[in-house]
Amino acid sequence: MQSFFNRNRVVLLHISFWFVYLSFNLYQASVFQRGRGYDWERLLTSASVQFIFTGAIAYLNYFFTWPRFLKSQQIGRYLLEFSIPFGLLLTARVYLQRYLADGYTHKIEYFYSSFFIVQIVAVTLFIVLFVGMLRFAVDWFKLESTRKEMENEKLMAELNFLKAQINPHFLFNTLNNLYYLAYTKSENTTEVIAKLSQMMRYMIYDSNHREVPLAKEIEYMENYISLERLRLNNQIPIKFEVSGNFDAVRIAPLVLITFLENAFKHGVSGNNAHAWVTVSIQLEGKKCIYSVANSKPDTASVHEKSGIGLQNVKRRLDLTYPGQYELITEDKKDVYFVQVTLTLS
Repeated sequence: MQSFFNRNRVVLLHISFWFVYLSFNLYQASVFQRGRGYDWERLLTSASVQFIFTGAIAYLNYFFTWPRFLKSQQIGRYLLEFSIPFGLLLTARVYLQRYLADGYTHKIEYFYSSFFIVQIVAVTLFIVLFVGMLRFAVDWFKLESTRKEMENEKLMAELNFLKAQINPHFLFNTLNNLYYLAYTKSENTTEVIAKLSQMMRYMIYDSNHREVPLAKEIEYMENYISLERLRLNNQIPIKFEVSGNFDAVRIAPLVLITFLENAFKHGVSGNNAHAWVTVSIQLEGKKCIYSVANSKPDTASVHEKSGIGLQNVKRRLDLTYPGQYELITEDKKDVYFVQVTLTLS
């Protein structure tokens, strides 16, 4: 039922307007004939004449003269095209109503007065204006809907482009890890391939959705950390803590992984014997607090060449969670810290 009203709301609006208009005319005519006895046939005939002629003028303007004016933007041409049928139809209506009222016998002087003519012209112009405004409103809503649709398509295209950049970025990092393990003939190579296959399945299929369960995103991050532990031979302290009930919460896919990648890429690079990484995800209702901290090498700034990854994730946060996230970064001498607070669905 709701979808029926949504599909036909414009038609229903027009029908409602004319129903109110006819009801008012019938009431007005009945008041005019009070004391003379009600002639319902004459009342309905008079109301029908008003409806037919007024509707003809209104919809001639609605479907023909007004759209032509919007296309040409020539006010003189519009006034000419509108005035001729307006005058002809109103003249025909006046003579027809006079005939129906008393057969041109002048028994009812009201129909021959200047007030009657002025009233018809004023009411008809008002209705033409009102119906024309309905078209203007409908066209404006259609234009606004088209604009929003185009804007959403543009944003979705940009989001897809950003996610498409994440995939090769992740693959490049992971293949480097896999190359290192194969080069050193590590017995963990087959396990890395299995985890990589699981992660790629998530990236190819699940990440195409607008949102995924937070539990899947956390599982993906756990697999990534496992790969890093294997690559580093468990020599680097890595702490990953999760708290809260995240089973029924959803998040944009791959929006958190970049901060984690940067922590490993820069925080444990080089021969830093004191390197470490700490990751925490806290869920408080719908609010997710995600923080990553890592050590910094002594020789270089950790994030001076973070590449496209960090720029992409900031842009994705702007597009996916506008006004619903807070990003805090702290770049200290020996520690880099980032915290993202998201309001999830």
